[in-house]
Amino acid sequence: MRSWKILCDFDGTISLRDATDELLEQCAQPQWRELEQEWRSGAIGSRECMSRQVALLDASEQEIHRVLDGIAIDPAFPRFIGEVSRLGIPLTIVSDGLDVAIKRILGNHGLSHLPVVSNRLERVDSRRWAMRSPFADPDCRAQSGTCKCAYARLPPPADRARNLLIGDGQSDVCVASRADFVFAKHRLLDYCGAAGISHRPIGGFDDAIALLPDLLAGRFDLAPLPTLSLPTKRSHYA
Repeated sequence: MRSWKILCDFDGTISLRDATDELLEQCAQPQWRELEQEWRSGAIGSRECMSRQVALLDASEQEIHRVLDGIAIDPAFPRFIGEVSRLGIPLTIVSDGLDVAIKRILGNHGLSHLPVVSNRLERVDSRRWAMRSPFADPDCRAQSGTCKCAYARLPPPADRARNLLIGDGQSDVCVASRADFVFAKHRLLDYCGAAGISHRPIGGFDDAIALLPDLLAGRFDLAPLPTLSLPTKRSHYA
């Protein structure tokens, strides 16, 4: 039997609010909103938008941490991690968000051991910040800072582990077509239904825990289910 591994989005999937949005709302100069409109209009790509927005942050490290410490996660996520650990299923958080935010929030819940693939937030001086994107790909269609498709790209042996994607937003759309199965919510749920991608809808990690036994036992017929139209989140930093 082939094994599984999990690629999991962070913002809006694990966290209940988008960490990058919260930092921009509370700590950035107001021009970040103009950049957001440029991105929405298609004038600039996601990576350029986010990099220029991060450069507008004006906050000390303590102020950054104060914002992040106010962001909660799905209360069922620690139980989900306990279950996949018990089952021997590796999980990696793959996000187009910021490593400092993700690791701070996870650390607040005793989950700092989880591997994270994301953009990097680096301090320039006492109040200025920059973004680095070690997982960018020049061929990324979404021009994201973290190309989830490039990370998920695997060699072809037939016995490789299957990919389960758990996500909710725009940055998960491309990689969903490369996954073997998807647990989806919000915008990603609508996309999987429209594109015929094998998936099941979740409202949170309680649902994901309940779905794991059927997934591992091969009881899903891989036929996509009709989707519900759920509210979409505003951000592209999934």
